[in-house]
Amino acid sequence: MPLEPLNLKKTDSRPLERKPTIALKDLLGAVTMGVADEDLFLSLANRLIRLDKQITDKEKDKLLEYSGGKNLKQITKELLTAFDEDAIEEKTQELIAKILVEDRTPQDYDNSRKEAQETLISQAATTFNGELNNYVDNVRKQHDQIIDSVNIDTVTKSEWDTTSVDKAKEIVKDFSEYLLKHKDEIAALSIFYNQPYNRRNITFKMIQEVFEKLTLEKPLLAPDYVWEAYKALEEVKSEQPKDELTALVSLIRRVCGIDQELKAFDSTIDENYRKWIFKQNAGQHNRFTAEQLDWLRMLKDHVVSSYHIEIEDLDFTPFDAKGGRGKMYQLFGNEMNEIMNELNEVLAA
Repeated sequence: MPLEPLNLKKTDSRPLERKPTIALKDLLGAVTMGVADEDLFLSLANRLIRLDKQITDKEKDKLLEYSGGKNLKQITKELLTAFDEDAIEEKTQELIAKILVEDRTPQDYDNSRKEAQETLISQAATTFNGELNNYVDNVRKQHDQIIDSVNIDTVTKSEWDTTSVDKAKEIVKDFSEYLLKHKDEIAALSIFYNQPYNRRNITFKMIQEVFEKLTLEKPLLAPDYVWEAYKALEEVKSEQPKDELTALVSLIRRVCGIDQELKAFDSTIDENYRKWIFKQNAGQHNRFTAEQLDWLRMLKDHVVSSYHIEIEDLDFTPFDAKGGRGKMYQLFGNEMNEIMNELNEVLAA
């Protein structure tokens, strides 16, 4: 099906952009409020076509959460289709077909055509909502700021010129200011800043809350980007964690001053675990049996992925396959809860 808008011939090379002076945010708002204007729809489609070429796969996946599962290509197609002559005619014929031929009148055709276009316009417009509009506008703003118009994921420290280093400083500054601004309203940040002794109580859900709010409001302050910015400004010995939430915890610890250099939090947990085991064995030769050590390593690995361990976690993978909380109690007895609490505290230090 052709996607040329109404009144544009197939050979017409005029651009879709009809409202170049109107900001994307305003175009999104107008469509959401029910303004059914051809120039408006075409201009918005044009902006979204450009944006679709810029955003990352992760940003595309996140967008689906706010768009009812529609990607930018689908959204753009619906915007264009709403004013496409062939699409309107096809929809009109579907509606006309419901009326017996002998009963049809010219007014029926006009009414069906009007209903057809209204349906297509509604289909395109109802996708938009406040959360989607904010996300799209924020993603667009952040990509307009991407260093030297190059995806920061591909930039290495040696390739940064003076201007790029200045931009890296700006990203780190913006990230730090964002955390500070929200430290009293987001539970995990409140603990990192105001109650560092409670870090052992930070859960996966808390970190996920920080991540989702950050990527929605400030997409270019997502962990991937900020990590690369830090690499441009200081020597970062750790590899970036593959898990973005773990990378985020690492960055928060650096900004809060818990770590004096940027270190992968999973590596920090491994290091803290080794020190703890060494301390347990000091003066108590081989305090733990081989089977107990296997369980302790499983607990440590769980903290790496979930940042916290609770007694209920023992009922699920991988612990359930090893006998769950009953087996751990058999191995550690009354020390079971004490050991779990101690690991939560020590590993998050």
